Order: sequence, then C-alpha cells, then structure tokens
Amino acid sequence: MLTADDQVADRHDGAEDRPLRIALLSCAHTHAAGYASLLDAREDVDLVVSDPDGFGDVHVSERSRIVGSHEAAFDSWSDGHGGTHGPDAVVVTSANAHHRDLVLEAARRGAHVLCEKPLATTVADAEQMVTACCEAGVLLMTAFPVRFAPQVASLREAVAHGSLGEVVGVTGANNGKLPTGRDWFTDVDLSGGGALVDHTVHIAQILDSVFGEPESVHAVTNRILYADRAGDGAETGGLVTLTYPDGMVATIDCSWSQPADAPTWGGVTIQAVGTEGQLAIDPFSQHVGGFGQWLPYGADLDALMLDAFLAGVRARTAGADARTAGTDAPAVLEPSGDAGLRTVKVVAAAQESVASGQPVALAALRGA
Repeated sequence: MLTADDQVADRHDGAEDRPLRIALLSCAHTHAAGYASLLDAREDVDLVVSDPDGFGDVHVSERSRIVGSHEAAFDSWSDGHGGTHGPDAVVVTSANAHHRDLVLEAARRGAHVLCEKPLATTVADAEQMVTACCEAGVLLMTAFPVRFAPQVASLREAVAHGSLGEVVGVTGANNGKLPTGRDWFTDVDLSGGGALVDHTVHIAQILDSVFGEPESVHAVTNRILYADRAGDGAETGGLVTLTYPDGMVATIDCSWSQPADAPTWGGVTIQAVGTEGQLAIDPFSQHVGGFGQWLPYGADLDALMLDAFLAGVRARTAGADARTAGTDAPAVLEPSGDAGLRTVKVVAAAQESVASGQPVALAALRGA
C-alpha cells in the first residue's frame, strides 16, 4: 500500500488524462444520493461511495462502486502493482459531528475536500479543519449550492453596483420540513443542534458573500412545532438577527415549519431593502405546481457546485504542487472553508445568544 506522501505525488502523474478519483464519504446526509447520482453520470469521474452505516439507499451504476468503510474508500484505486492509490478529492456527506475527522484524514492524505454544511459543529473543529487543509495544500470548499443560483448572483451584483442605494435591512427565510429518515439531524450530539444549525447557514453564507461578517448576533428558538418528532434539546423554530458594523440589520427565519405533506422540502428567500430600491430573490421559484405537485426546472444548483469543485480539483491535480500553483490552479474555491468557518461562528454566536438571552458580539465569541 502506498504511503500518504506517495498518494499525493501520484495525483500529478497523468492526472489530465484520466478520470478524477472521487470518494463520497458516508450516505448519512440527504444530499448524498443527489451528489452520487451527478458524479456517477460524469465520464470524467471515477466514483467510490462509502456507506459504513448501511443506509443502503444511495444507488450508482456499475461504473461506480459502493464500499462498506471510509478506509476502503480512501484505498479503492489499484496502482497495478498490488498497491492502492487514494482519491484526488472527497465529498463529505456524513453526520455533522463526523465532518472534522473525515476532513482531517483527507487533508493528511492530500485529497481535496468538498464538505457538507455546516462545516463543523464547533468553531474549534472548523478552525482545525481549515488549518489542516491549508497546511496540506489542498482545497477545502463548503457545500453551499444555493450560492450558485443566478438569483443570488443578481443580489450580489445589485449591492456591489449600488443599485439599491444603501442597504438598511435584509429579511431571509430558509424554512423546511423536519428531516425524516435520517434521525441524526435531530440528535444534537451528531448534528450540533436543531433547525438553528440546519437552516441558518445557507442564508448566513449568502449574506456573508454580499455584506461580510456581522458585528453581533441575537437569536431566539422554540419547540412549538413537531416537538414530539425532534430529538431531546433540538429546536424546531428559530429567528436569528444579525447586526452589521454600518447598522444594517438582517434576519434569518430558520424554522422547520413546512407541513409534512408539503409538495417540496421548503425554500430559501431573501428580500433586501435599500434607500434606492428593494430586491426579493427566490432561488427555488422556478417550478410547475398544483394538486400537491412540485416539478422544478431551471439551474441545477448541486450540479453547478460540483462543476466548480471538480474544475478546481482538475486544475490542481493537473498542475503544480498546491503551494506553487499558478493562476490556473485556484488557491481557494468559494464558498471556501473560511466561508464555512464564518457561518459556523454565526451559528455558535446564535446558540450563545439563545442561552443568555442577549446579543453576542462575534469578536467576543468563545473559541473564535
């Protein structure tokens, strides 16, 4: 078996002429099946999926493989001489609490990383992950597919060009169904919390990309809806208020408030109000509906995110070492690990605020 250093060196040998070796680590997250399907369909990817928990509901074609352990996924590619090669990159779709260990192992082996959000369940873990990937010279991207929506790009452009004047307030909502079929989502030891953790990060990342970091966070939560189905201590409703240095205020409704029989999982909406105008975006508005049906069309945000990640990995593996890479090999891929870390800080501040009943300054956040 090759050492980790040998596996890193091998990634640059003919990488431009072969499919990228991608390991999807865990079938725990609900996005695992979608990512696996998209990766499996690509001719430029050699996919291995690990399912150590035996979910058994992620399916791939004969050209890909499903293995029973993460270790097997890391060592799935034969070198033709009785040894194995590791993946060029991994996609981490485990329970939130397991992100850190899988990302650290990938960094140790020199594999680039796309990690599901939230990046980690604590600020300290997220910081360790970002540092490890930086020191190993591998890409760390956080899986925020909504960032790739054309509507979100329109918001960024409108604010950057001053079309709205001075933005004074933003209202965001990421409502959804209480997750079913994956009990870890409401197990605070595995998820880090309930709806506050699950649904704050999408909009927090979009706001981060447009307005930067907030100055303080104030949050309230409850268990009014679906308390009988949520794990002990997992909130099912929440409202997070972000205050920025220039006085702008943004709110995020992060509740699991969709009825169980709703035709879709939920949605993401943002309304920005400025001194010269307003802009409302709804990245999931393109659909045909009625009679309990929801048939989406338009951009496939998961596919756009994977396209960006794989293009970045291809540039790295076909080019020089990460520390001396040229302009064709990106230093970071957005949303980066640092972006994921910043959203973890927002969630951590929100959790502290819920506990104390007071706003929490990000600069004073414990472990920040």
